[in-house]
Amino acid sequence: MITWLRIAFGAIVLLAATLVLLPIQLVGLRFNLNIRRRLPRLWHRVACWVLGLRVRLHGTLEPNRPLLLAANHASWKDILVLGSVADVVYIAKAEVRGWPVFGILARLQATIFVEREQRQKTGDQINEIAQRLTAGEIVVLFPEGTTSDGNRLMDIKTSLFGAAASAVPHAPDGVVFIQPISIAYTGVHGMAMGRFHRPLAAWPGDIELLPHLMGVVREGAVDVDIDFGERVDYSRASNRKQVSREVETRIRAMLGARLRGR
Repeated sequence: MITWLRIAFGAIVLLAATLVLLPIQLVGLRFNLNIRRRLPRLWHRVACWVLGLRVRLHGTLEPNRPLLLAANHASWKDILVLGSVADVVYIAKAEVRGWPVFGILARLQATIFVEREQRQKTGDQINEIAQRLTAGEIVVLFPEGTTSDGNRLMDIKTSLFGAAASAVPHAPDGVVFIQPISIAYTGVHGMAMGRFHRPLAAWPGDIELLPHLMGVVREGAVDVDIDFGERVDYSRASNRKQVSREVETRIRAMLGARLRGR
């Protein structure tokens, strides 16, 4: 009974926050106002509180721009926890646009949608990402290209870093800064997350959303650690594959250390 009361209260709080912030965000999107970049962080903070996602930060966000964040990807929760600590926009596959709830939220956050199978659109999509970067927006890339089980970093796709190369000629100093980030789900109710609770961390995509969401809400206290790594500079002289390997190495090291409790 207490659990359902908590869920109902959380839903009311999130709905109220949405109703208050939605009209302002729509105006911000319509007129491309800076407030459209800041409001999603407030909404994400409320959502994390409602779901019981307790975010701990290690390191700091890179202050230089243009900035591309490259992070591992285990679940839809990554969007909430990272969005709660920085004013970011995401790169997502085009199918997300049509998803219930998540598609609407993605559009409200001015997500950049990419159609990976349509090669003829690749140039336009990369150019849009480059324009967003050079306009000062912090763009988040999940270079694995899909979600994982949360226990490891899968091989990353080097082609996804093409946007950084496209933005270099327009960057003030001819450099795009790429900051590796690891997102690790490490605890439940203040205790280390064991094998039994690992399904709370990952959402591979073949699991129905509602049961997974309810499982997270019922637990009510999931610890998430975000590590901000040392930046990697991408300039005209950079090799895309070498840069992507360096980013992959740093994310893998941070994620592994955090999951091992170091």
